[in-house]
Amino acid sequence: MIDQGSYDDKYWESEDGLKLHYRDYPGDDTQIPVICVPGLTRNVRDFEHLGDWLGGKRRIIMINLRGRGESEYAKDSASYNAKTYVADVVRLMDDIELSTAIFFGTSLGGIVTMIMASRHPERVAGALLNDIGPDVDQRGLDRIGENLGQGRSFETWAHAARDKAEESRGIHPDYSLKEWIAFSKKLYRMNSSGRIKLDYDMKISEPFEGKGGGNEAIWRALEALENVPTLILRGALSDLFSEATAQKMLDKLNKAELVTVPRVGHAPTLEEQASLDAIAALLQRVD
Repeated sequence: MIDQGSYDDKYWESEDGLKLHYRDYPGDDTQIPVICVPGLTRNVRDFEHLGDWLGGKRRIIMINLRGRGESEYAKDSASYNAKTYVADVVRLMDDIELSTAIFFGTSLGGIVTMIMASRHPERVAGALLNDIGPDVDQRGLDRIGENLGQGRSFETWAHAARDKAEESRGIHPDYSLKEWIAFSKKLYRMNSSGRIKLDYDMKISEPFEGKGGGNEAIWRALEALENVPTLILRGALSDLFSEATAQKMLDKLNKAELVTVPRVGHAPTLEEQASLDAIAALLQRVD
């Protein structure tokens, strides 16, 4: 019997020789597995609650993109781009002999999912696009750009949490300090000197494009999901992913559902009951 929430830390090698990390939660091999792809500055810890939630019923692979978490930092910061991330994921799937999966992509991870569907449609059996679309709002990009790549460090988790709360209170307006500390422990790590620092390579900011608006290439990539069971998840308070964009995506996809998560901005944590109910429905539609 598979222990609920148990996982193995594993690694694979990118085409350019980086050692990349993923968590492998075992599950029922007769079910299509899930691959979780985190956002720009995030890591596998954003998805770890799903290991407990699914309780071994389905295999879940949670990846750290290059330059995040336990994955090696890139030698060339120009490789911090969505096309390279797609190539890294394909390499992982080939390495573990996984032909297809349901992709859960948060923000940047959703962009990776759309490009994956466009370039390798046979790989994507279902998709969760968490608070992201081909059009992004400038307001959200400006907020992200202001904080991206800043190597601040803190003495305690409470200090880190208060800083994150001041920066991001509009995303989770109902959070208590305890919840901000839990949130911060997903984003930060304690280094060997006992300081609490962001858990990503500061150089991911170098190729970051801070221009909002529409991206025709991503709209074309989205078309690959036209007949793929897809969940479009949107935070009701999102400053990056508008309701208009979500509706436009819904109109283009035959097997998509749109769910708006109340009282959360960019991006839902997937721990909200509305998110979990929507994910459960997506998995049923794929199966």
